[in-house]
Amino acid sequence: MKKLRLLLGDQLNSEHSWFSKTDKNVIYCLFEMRQETDYVTHHIQKVVGFFAAMRNFAQELQKANHTVIYFDINDAQNTQSLVENLSLLIKENNIDTFEYLAPDEYRLDSQLTDFCKNLSIKSEVFSTEHFYTEREDLQTFFKGKKQFLMENFYRQMRKKHQILIIDNQPEGGKWNFDASNRKKWKGETLIPQEICFDNNVEDIISDIEKSGINTIGNINPKYFEYPISRKQSLVQLAYFCEHLLVHFGDYQDAMHTDKIYLYHSRISFAMNTKMISPKEIISKVLETYRKQENDIDISQVEGFIRQILGWREYMRGMYWMLMPAYKKENFLENKNKLPSFFWTGKTNMNCLKNAVTNSLNNGYAHHIQRLMITGNFALLAQIDPDEIDAWYLGIYVDAIEWVQLPNTRGMSQFADGGKIATKPYVSSGSYISKMSNYCDTCVYKKTKKFEDDACPFNTLYWNFLDEKQAQLSGNFRMKMMYSLLNKMSSEERVKIKEKATHIIEHLDEY
Repeated sequence: MKKLRLLLGDQLNSEHSWFSKTDKNVIYCLFEMRQETDYVTHHIQKVVGFFAAMRNFAQELQKANHTVIYFDINDAQNTQSLVENLSLLIKENNIDTFEYLAPDEYRLDSQLTDFCKNLSIKSEVFSTEHFYTEREDLQTFFKGKKQFLMENFYRQMRKKHQILIIDNQPEGGKWNFDASNRKKWKGETLIPQEICFDNNVEDIISDIEKSGINTIGNINPKYFEYPISRKQSLVQLAYFCEHLLVHFGDYQDAMHTDKIYLYHSRISFAMNTKMISPKEIISKVLETYRKQENDIDISQVEGFIRQILGWREYMRGMYWMLMPAYKKENFLENKNKLPSFFWTGKTNMNCLKNAVTNSLNNGYAHHIQRLMITGNFALLAQIDPDEIDAWYLGIYVDAIEWVQLPNTRGMSQFADGGKIATKPYVSSGSYISKMSNYCDTCVYKKTKKFEDDACPFNTLYWNFLDEKQAQLSGNFRMKMMYSLLNKMSSEERVKIKEKATHIIEHLDEY
């Protein structure tokens, strides 16, 4: 009996039970495909990262005596279609059974489900053995509830897995140290030199250019910095725990023109491709904390664990609970086009210039840059969520739809009307100034609302509240802001409206 097993590009889990023994009758297959590179325009580092990690993984399987068929992007046999490649291999190798790991994207899950329905041979789907939760867990957890609060889910996960729990109570006396994790970095702590892997990816870049794949962004072909193997992923994790965990919580929301990563781990690409698991990451973080409790405050550790055990698992569960209708949500009815500077970084707004340029250069931005700079601006400018979804999905190395879509359409753009976030995450320039040094050298003034040199975030913020009053004024978390808006003079509101209209009609001039 010959068996074909499919491995997708984000299923590179060498610890999976499939690989615990070798079987000469089992063939593993991996494909680089235009189907996956072309559904949005991806960052060159994202495409390179996936191809490099997939190629390394296939080689490791072969070294372990597993049989592997690998189609690179320019392989003569590669049809560039998942189902056509599978059909070809099933026929050529006289396959009796087809098996695959459950995809994390709805699109691929549907494609493989339909494919198996039409197969004349046996097929079976298996768990990726990666997440703490199953797809349906949140649907069960929130059954009958009107609100889907992440905090409630997070506390249940802490208890269930006994993470930072003593006698069924939160270690340190609090469930959440978020209030301690909002410091502005002013150079008062030393940031160690970032770890850099000297991955030479010139051959992969050449393959991508030969194939004609359209990409965005920049890349250093001789020093691709992200982990592309399990070994490198473990090195990245160890580096974070040894050098960065000590201040992660303090500065997880901070932004600075001179520092790209601050104390962030940059482990998300390795985790989202499954080269490393959330369980072993949390285990390593806890191990480091226990050894250095006198040096590392619990707020640093809880802040990091909340991102993975809470937010990451929550986003995956919400994705599967709400799809496929979720992808079309547009509660605020935003329809504007994404300005061209999202693809070039050429804008006079210093915060956006830094965040977008960083994204183009590194395929990276941390969660506050995504939420409160690019995402905040897109929402205030009332950009169509379809456009901002495609941008986020393409530009970040770690972006896979199951985690990108609910973060963007829900948390960032409030397009779901509050299923994920209890209020829109919008702010004026004051928040950006509070958490960064971006405003210090900006041509726009953070204290002005509608003058020629007023910060566009200020103008657009008050205009957004005004225009969306029908949808948002009843939100209990927005009452204070609407109270302030309604105290403004009619003359001031007219000036704000006029300036906001000009900004939105001439976005690429700002």
